[in-house]
Amino acid sequence: MSMTDPIADLLTRIRNGQRNRFEEVSSPVSKVRLAILDVLKREGYIRGYQTKQAEGKSFPEVTVSLKYDAGQPVIQEIKRISKPGRRVYASIDKLPRVKGGLGISILTTSKGVMSDAEARSQHVGGEVICQVF
Repeated sequence: MSMTDPIADLLTRIRNGQRNRFEEVSSPVSKVRLAILDVLKREGYIRGYQTKQAEGKSFPEVTVSLKYDAGQPVIQEIKRISKPGRRVYASIDKLPRVKGGLGISILTTSKGVMSDAEARSQHVGGEVICQVF
């Protein structure tokens, strides 16, 4: 199974897991995926995550603990913005606001992966990976 967009894969696993009310979903580990999960955890969209080497598997996996509020998924929408075929960049003054500031954009910047609010405070722009609401 070849994967052209591992980030989209992670977002889809989270989206499907929440739609089906799963407690957790798992995904192969990569630095970028862990960085995205860090932002989701800091911003309160997931309960947390942990990496483990599953028996019989050659690659470690990350297990994401999904978060619900009164039975409803905390993440209502999670959308890939920049794709391998079409990269989307935003300068510091053009960072997108999600749902009037209710949601977040996750960006990869020269200072690492961070939310749009963190990027504004650090005064950096970057590639808009996804939007979460």
